Amino acid sequence: MKITLTQFVSLDGVSQGPGAADEDVSEGFTRGGWFVPFMDAAFVRTASEWLDQADGLLFGRRTYEAFARDWPQITEPDPFTVRMNSLPKYLVSSTLTEGSWAPTTVLGGDPVTSVARLREQPGRELQIHGSARLGGFLVASGLVDTVRLVVAPTVVGEGRRLFTHPSQSTGFRLVGREHTPSGLVLLEYATTGTAPLADYEGVDALT
Repeated sequence: MKITLTQFVSLDGVSQGPGAADEDVSEGFTRGGWFVPFMDAAFVRTASEWLDQADGLLFGRRTYEAFARDWPQITEPDPFTVRMNSLPKYLVSSTLTEGSWAPTTVLGGDPVTSVARLREQPGRELQIHGSARLGGFLVASGLVDTVRLVVAPTVVGEGRRLFTHPSQSTGFRLVGREHTPSGLVLLEYATTGTAPLADYEGVDALT
């Protein structure tokens, strides 16, 4: 399976608490809900198409516990609920030994080894939604094949960012892009290994 990371980010790279004021108030974060004003039907349609490609969902503990609490309680029809609740879930955790959101498999031990084994299994995509710290760690570990960024036209000004320093460098190749009427920019990248470096040698040297 390909491992795909989908993240909502602001123009200043923040990924913390996009969906609600109380979604993630850790480290004193007070500006949650910054993504919601820009959601529109075009984004929902594309996000649903992305979820169509999932054969499983991969979570870190914090996001898993929030999703396991909330998704089973959603009763109104929407494009995501049935699939989110029925898809196989894989939880990377050193503290939990079982999951409450069926069907869940807990991946103990070394996360790189556990996720690498999953990646070798047949299937389409194993998708990470939320779980930014796990996602960033797996990108740095070379285990993420595709990164989908949904960029909101806002500067949050505080909060955790998707990619933190220090980390391994990673290169990307743009494979898809679109924008929505509300101003969201949807970018899809394939990872390409270690990011290249070069010295600028003038316009004539550019291809």
